[in-house]
Amino acid sequence: MFVARLLFIALLALGALDGRTAPLEPYTLANTEVHPLRSRLLQRDYRLFVSLPVDYDKQPARRYPVLFLTDTNYAFPLLRSISHMARNQGRDLQDFILVGLSYADGDSPQASRNRDYTPSARRDKGGDSTPVYGQAEAYRRFIAEEVFPYVEKTLRADMGRKIFAGHSYGGLLGAHMLLTEPGMFQHYILSSPSLWYDDGLMLKRAQAFVGQQRGLKARVLLLVGGLERGKDEDMVGDLRRFEAMLRSARLPGLHVESRILAGEGHLTVFPAAISRGLFWALRPGA
Repeated sequence: MFVARLLFIALLALGALDGRTAPLEPYTLANTEVHPLRSRLLQRDYRLFVSLPVDYDKQPARRYPVLFLTDTNYAFPLLRSISHMARNQGRDLQDFILVGLSYADGDSPQASRNRDYTPSARRDKGGDSTPVYGQAEAYRRFIAEEVFPYVEKTLRADMGRKIFAGHSYGGLLGAHMLLTEPGMFQHYILSSPSLWYDDGLMLKRAQAFVGQQRGLKARVLLLVGGLERGKDEDMVGDLRRFEAMLRSARLPGLHVESRILAGEGHLTVFPAAISRGLFWALRPGA
């Protein structure tokens, strides 16, 4: 009994030393907000993760470029931290509003992104049990018809300077938007877009897009890791083919660039890709 009491006292002391005697506060990011948004089009609930410039409240007449980002569970805090480090008080990077597009409430990240980011039903799911694919066009309309008006009404965003950034399936979604409604964004940062999806469907659509010969005004940055070459998927080759197709159209107002990031694979490339994308889209004077 005496030993048990000593053990109990020791545990209490350890708790006091490591601060666990009181509830711990969650870590929060300064100048961030979470905006719930019900989609009437999709009949689902989403959230917008918003990061505001440090001087947002001090310049009430100023409007800022706005960057929309997919896969925000991972990408939102990463991009926010990179931009704060790279900003250098506005000398190296323009201030901007960051809007992260959440996964649907109640869905797993996998289920939400598989449904919302892909342009067609996937015939070969490769062992994936996710039931629904192919609603990228409905999700694109949700962004254009519900997210954009909400952001324009709620935030001091310059909607004439909209930037899209997405990786993997998020990059595939960006490619779908570019080929469907090119002027939806002024800048597209497409990191390792899954152009292999559905037997290269987006490459086929790019070829058809080229034949339309319609004018547009958009700047596109394509990025991929140099190690993203596999037995079944060559994402480097796919990206080069996609770039070549867009360039061959010689469409007025369309500007396309690409970067192959040496030594990076699919799971490591995004921090390097988004760093380059930020400077490409938001360097002062860009």
